[in-house]
Amino acid sequence: MAQTSEQTLTELRRDLHERPEAGWKEFRTTALVAEELDELGYEIHLGEAAVAADARLGVPGDDEIDAAIERAREEGAPEAYLDRTGGITGLVAERAFGDATGPAVGVRVDIDALERAEATDDDHRPAREGFASTHPEEMHACGHDGHTAIGVGIAREFAENDGFDGTLKLFFQPAEEGGRGGKPMSETDHLADLDYLLALHLGLGLETGTVVASYERPLANAKLDVVFEGEPAHAGGRPNEGRNALQAAATAVQNLYAIPRHEDGATRINVGKVHSPNAQNVIAERAEMRVEVRGRTADLNEYMLGKAERVLDAAAEMHDVDLSTSLYGKTTTFGADDAVVEAVLDAAPEAAGVEEVRERKEFGGSEDASYLIRRVQEEGGRATYLGIGASNPAGHHTAYFDIEEESLDIGVGVVAETIRSLD
Repeated sequence: MAQTSEQTLTELRRDLHERPEAGWKEFRTTALVAEELDELGYEIHLGEAAVAADARLGVPGDDEIDAAIERAREEGAPEAYLDRTGGITGLVAERAFGDATGPAVGVRVDIDALERAEATDDDHRPAREGFASTHPEEMHACGHDGHTAIGVGIAREFAENDGFDGTLKLFFQPAEEGGRGGKPMSETDHLADLDYLLALHLGLGLETGTVVASYERPLANAKLDVVFEGEPAHAGGRPNEGRNALQAAATAVQNLYAIPRHEDGATRINVGKVHSPNAQNVIAERAEMRVEVRGRTADLNEYMLGKAERVLDAAAEMHDVDLSTSLYGKTTTFGADDAVVEAVLDAAPEAAGVEEVRERKEFGGSEDASYLIRRVQEEGGRATYLGIGASNPAGHHTAYFDIEEESLDIGVGVVAETIRSLD
């Protein structure tokens, strides 16, 4: 396989699309990007130097991680950089330009894929043109392959053309899906000295050539993994000896949806998964759930999370089963800073391919770049979250998601023009 330095951004995006890696398993992606950026003169931080390892959420088991590393090796991940990850994905790359007296600017892109199958019929361009996922039940269905390519494009742009007297830090963040990677990356010291942070997302229903200077106020979010454990018994012969974990889960589902919504703003709850494999004549001894809550603010999210935990406790007590919960993922919310939004509004029209620039739009969903943005703001810096139109023909997270690849160069241009305008 060719090094990424020999690929165009479209070729790189297609290479990553064909070999997607879900959260905390992005070893090939991380190693390939690290190799090129190292060659471009960036200082590379990998593994525990890129994320706070103890703060990671929703990490797969050791067997899954080992299998992902081996797959990455088989698919051409550079050994030296693969070894430097220490089994933890994600990358921070930094380089000073010019006289280095200008601002420190960070750019955050996410690199993970979703755990879902991709469409295989000719109505789907990646399948028709031969770059659909070769990994079962993994797919770049949210544009993170394009985000990674844009991050590499930004690194190339400044390494080749400079035009910026400051420090550039590029954050290639793992495990955005599920809100698992933003928090641990935000807890590193790499964000403490940033004057500005630009995060970005492709698509979002925008046509190619359209830019939104700030998507903001996403819903805060938390995801819980829930396990009820009871006692098995024969449902016909000795039902009185069982303690029914599935019945506790069913009770919880009904009452989770009954949590009162809050007067102060939008609140959400969803049970996305219930699993209890048993024969029909066995009292279920184990039931697993994944529960998600959201709130317009961090406080509203905590309200929903607290109510959900109370419902789960009560369901376990009612049916005399044991309960364990663990946080799978979490995000917060943010507002963009006026100064950096204005900078985007002024600079973006100068980028090739930009036809329309809009000021602000509410996000609607959840996004774990929120933790990086909030950290920069708490340290006195300013931040925004850019929307880069990509004429996606199908919705995000669907089997037919795709992007127009002209958006890759547009994304690089918008970010580069904005960075060069900052002081």
